Amino acid sequence: MSVKGRFPDRGDDQLPRELVELAEQIAKLPKPLQKDLEVAYARVVESVRRRRRILALVQEALSQLRLDIKYLMFDLEMTRRERDELRERLQ
Repeated sequence: MSVKGRFPDRGDDQLPRELVELAEQIAKLPKPLQKDLEVAYARVVESVRRRRRILALVQEALSQLRLDIKYLMFDLEMTRRERDELRERLQ
């Protein structure tokens, strides 16, 4: 069996080079050792993918927050202008 078939490291989301190399080294080990390390390797790969998903969500949330702040600043400026115009009219 090839490394590609046993390890979940060749998907669309690229893993760090070090993890790919680790998978290749694990594949070269005797079968009994491979089984023990494959479980740990799979957990590490899942952890890396989970962290990437979390990072992507945080980056998306920050982008949305920046946009929301720009809209709020615009609204605040327009509200101040309207206030100033009304004050001038009243005086």
